[in-house]
Amino acid sequence: MGCGNSKPKAATPGSKKGDGKDDKDKAKNAGSDRDRDKAAAKEQNKGLTNTMMFLSQVPLFKRLPKDQHPMLASACTNESFQGGAVVIQQGDTGEAFYIIKSGEASVEIKDADGKAAKVASLKGGDYFGENALLRDEPRAATVTATSNLECLKITRDKFQELGLHEKLEFARRLAVGGGGVKQIEVKPPSPKTTEERRLIAEALKKNENLQTMAKLDDERVNHMVDIAWKEHVERGKELISEGDLTADYFYIVQDGSFEIFQMEQEDSVAEANDRLNSHESKYVSTIGSGGSFGELALLYLVPRAATVKAKEPSMVWVIDRQNFKNILMKVSETKIKEYCKLLDAVEILNSLLREEKKELAKALIEMHFTKGEVVLQQGDMGNTFYILYDGDVAVTKDGAMVTELHASSSGGVAQYFGERALLNKEPRAATVTVSSSKAKALCLDRESFELLLGPLGDIMKKQTGQDGQRVSCIIDGKRVHTKIAPVENNVNKEKVEKKDLKKVGFLGAGGFGTVLLYEHVKSGKTYAMKALSKGYIIKTGMQDSVMNEKMILSMTNSPFVIILYQTYNGAQTLYFLMEPALGGELYATYHRKGFHGSEKHARYYAGSVLYAFEHLHNRHIIYRDLKPENLLLNDLGHMKLTDMGLAKFVIGKTYTTCGTPDYFAPELIASSGHTNAVDWWTLGILIFELLSGHPPFESAYPMQIYSKVTKGISKIPFPAKCQGDVETLIKGLLKAEPSERLPMRPGGIQNLKEHKWYAGFDWETLNSRTMTPPYSPVVKSLKDLGNFKQKEDGPRQIEYTDPGTGWDKDF
Repeated sequence: MGCGNSKPKAATPGSKKGDGKDDKDKAKNAGSDRDRDKAAAKEQNKGLTNTMMFLSQVPLFKRLPKDQHPMLASACTNESFQGGAVVIQQGDTGEAFYIIKSGEASVEIKDADGKAAKVASLKGGDYFGENALLRDEPRAATVTATSNLECLKITRDKFQELGLHEKLEFARRLAVGGGGVKQIEVKPPSPKTTEERRLIAEALKKNENLQTMAKLDDERVNHMVDIAWKEHVERGKELISEGDLTADYFYIVQDGSFEIFQMEQEDSVAEANDRLNSHESKYVSTIGSGGSFGELALLYLVPRAATVKAKEPSMVWVIDRQNFKNILMKVSETKIKEYCKLLDAVEILNSLLREEKKELAKALIEMHFTKGEVVLQQGDMGNTFYILYDGDVAVTKDGAMVTELHASSSGGVAQYFGERALLNKEPRAATVTVSSSKAKALCLDRESFELLLGPLGDIMKKQTGQDGQRVSCIIDGKRVHTKIAPVENNVNKEKVEKKDLKKVGFLGAGGFGTVLLYEHVKSGKTYAMKALSKGYIIKTGMQDSVMNEKMILSMTNSPFVIILYQTYNGAQTLYFLMEPALGGELYATYHRKGFHGSEKHARYYAGSVLYAFEHLHNRHIIYRDLKPENLLLNDLGHMKLTDMGLAKFVIGKTYTTCGTPDYFAPELIASSGHTNAVDWWTLGILIFELLSGHPPFESAYPMQIYSKVTKGISKIPFPAKCQGDVETLIKGLLKAEPSERLPMRPGGIQNLKEHKWYAGFDWETLNSRTMTPPYSPVVKSLKDLGNFKQKEDGPRQIEYTDPGTGWDKDF
């Protein structure tokens, strides 16, 4: 060790006394060296501890087991920057992560036009660039030192050399539900003065989040003003409590003020629950007269994100979710009336009752065509009926022109063709080709017609005026015929008693339940068991959804979809016994293995999703919650779609807003009704995420995601790995107009299969499961949990008291 700035004195040669003094000096110096070594070690440990404290605040490193933090901290190096130096440059490929120890920096982002804007300031304890440790992607912003900057730095190479990426525990992005059958209190509208009406209307128009969610024209705003009711709030009362599941109301402040408190974001449900129980939160802001809050509750069921407490005696106006959605759907009701008028002109449908035509109107799907597209091809087997309501088509037979049909939505002129497909399966008698620049049509296939009303031929034989009742069953609130009743999965369904199952370990958790691995003690087979709290189901009004999930799983029989073997009904819990997929979630696998950007992997997994969706859509099931977290790998590496909690049997449109915000389609946000086209939108998001490492409209705040979605994919910069042929594929799936998405156009899923990005891809071997997967996970045994490293937590369990309605008797 060094001795500072002091110099040792020269000893007198030949002096014994001096020699003794030298020995003492040596001993003293040795002791000083030991002290200095101890002090240095202490300082080093202190530095390591401080580094670990810094690192423990970073969300990415919260996913790393605590015993790995010392290794992470020791891998960090110090790096200094002078004021004015650029630390990272937007667009450059990132390869390191930084934590600021001291000094300040600014963050700037350039828009598509090259205009830079400062978006944040950073100081000691702040960090940036963590995504660079997991994947090779361009920096999203420029960070510049505004003073001398001292940083801790770790590179991706070092992070991965230590194997830390393999040990990360990834929290799943949770889905949100649209709410269910639970009854909420809706009070009668309160009388309002002209001034009060103006205040409510202005608050609705001023709320940017509401404007993102829906087009609030004057008519809709007036309807919302009409249904609002007044409530007085005492000082100190919490109108909203963070984490509360009863998120059903939106509030506008007339008098008084409210304070907003919010807890720090946590990675796990367990940590969030602990913080909720300890009531730790910090003040965020105050809302006064004319302000509003709680708008996310109008869109879907989600735990409240903050606590809102009255700072003083106050008065608010209240709007509930159901009335809000009903007002948005009034446009749809207007459309349904217009569609009914169009159906009145179809002679072959004259035998239908008014209510039956209304059901058909709800099931009609809009399609858009461009010039030269063939709508019907002579000789093809027909099963779809069309109503042309805008544009022109040419009808030819044996190559000769027969007639041209003209339709105008503004002029109220419509044409129809292909109606015999509703009666019989027979070859098309002519070819119909679009002759105008664009054309729009409504269509309905024979199977949908028969699921709703039964065979048209049978209806035509009945006398006009009969009640039209036919043998049918009710599924998800719709009357459908027994031909779509649940089918048996083509698997060996040996009876498995719940008492013969032994818990092996934890697989994962979602927004609505936990999944554990169980072993059958007699056979040694293992199963995935999904458990849902009955109390939670009742609290969130999801009774119908859960019964619906069981029915949908019973209707599926595909190698691309997880198999349901059995269900159990416990005193407090409902259980799904399912096929295990021990290769892990695609989400965590991609992050740990660094597959982002690999076209080989993306093609395989997106193609597998295509076959899963084809299977579901053929059964009139919309999935609605695609994301890498819901894609599992089995021990061979084959992909399986899992979690049907938000799937729904639908003929036509449905209006429930649900799914995972990063994957929301525009029509979901607008509550304008959606079809299976939402699934193809989510596939576009998935492909983008698999290649780039993040979804295109990503944001930490749902409302910012929705704002980006409504602006469109054309406003999103495509990273290099998403350019070329795949960019046209992604944009073809992320069309704002549902009917224009690739698989919704004439040609269906063949449009995807034949896209340039899939050139040379062997679809048959994928479908037959003979294609070698691009990745084979390590699965050592039927009880190997090594590919699942999620923390063992899940939704809060809520005590269940049987309401006596028998809602779960068929589970």
